[in-house]
Amino acid sequence: MPDSRFFETSEPLELATLARISGATLQVFGSPPRLIGRAGELLDADETCVTFLTGRRYLDQACQTKAGACFVESANVGALSTGCAALVTLSPLAAFAAAANHLHKPRRHEATGGPIHPTARLEDGVVLAANVVLGQDVTIGRGTYVSPGAVIGPGVCLGRDGYVGSNVTIGFALIGDRVRIHAGAIIGEPGFGATAGRDGLVDVPQLGRVIIQDGVTIGSGSCIDRGAIGDTTIGENSKIDNMVQIGHNVVIGRNCVLAAHTGISGSVVIGDGCQLGGRAGVADHINIGAGARIAAAAGVMRSVPAGESWGGYPAKPVKRWLRETALVAQLVRRRNEGDDRDDH
Repeated sequence: MPDSRFFETSEPLELATLARISGATLQVFGSPPRLIGRAGELLDADETCVTFLTGRRYLDQACQTKAGACFVESANVGALSTGCAALVTLSPLAAFAAAANHLHKPRRHEATGGPIHPTARLEDGVVLAANVVLGQDVTIGRGTYVSPGAVIGPGVCLGRDGYVGSNVTIGFALIGDRVRIHAGAIIGEPGFGATAGRDGLVDVPQLGRVIIQDGVTIGSGSCIDRGAIGDTTIGENSKIDNMVQIGHNVVIGRNCVLAAHTGISGSVVIGDGCQLGGRAGVADHINIGAGARIAAAAGVMRSVPAGESWGGYPAKPVKRWLRETALVAQLVRRRNEGDDRDDH
């Protein structure tokens, strides 16, 4: 559910109005609520929420949902739980995006009130350097230093004894104690979500947050996207190098290390104590087990078991990758030697 610290929610809508806004056809089953006030996920939604179902991957969740309404293709209407109104459409995610954009608006910096909003709350010992901007209801804990040019958006909470580097931008985030965020990092901007609508591609609203636990370090120029509906989470004491991209809904465990230019796609789960080498890339919806190691420049296309070391593209266990690489090199060498003999 969107956090009221970061999103403003409109008045609840009748189902017929929701259908009109999204271009869907309403089918009512049982006695669903006549007012919908929030957008949510299938399993986390309640009777005041609208959600969506795409394809057949989440049919088991659809039959359990407690949502008041769901955008769904006609073929999957029968999968919805009793009492959930069906909003039938060819493009459930695009229709959901239209509804969510109407229901929830991201809070923006107020145009009045100066660079430090009067509702910002600073504990003793907070230091703000020149040209810092704090939005409404920002909270910063004791002993935190904020460098010149940093912009911290409405509702953001920063813990104690932290460091925010120059020109850092933070929004839609809850940040723990002793967190160090170096120059130029961007935290909480929308994740990359787009889907096909009636008039071409449409952006899917990103209604989640970024949660950064105690002791995390984030390198210069790194980007951490907020969640699509849930949260993007960085676990305690994890260390992120410069120029790292972390997509929406990613969950990174405790004491992980991500070297420079690593790219993590959306909804990846990384267990405690993992190590990712520079320029490693991880495809979406993949799990990397606790203690796993990913070699530099690896392209991870499927889940990695806990404790294993993988490398190459597509990534595979390191010993297998090295054997295959050696075999290919051997075959190429033999072929070249054969070509040399033919030339003579």
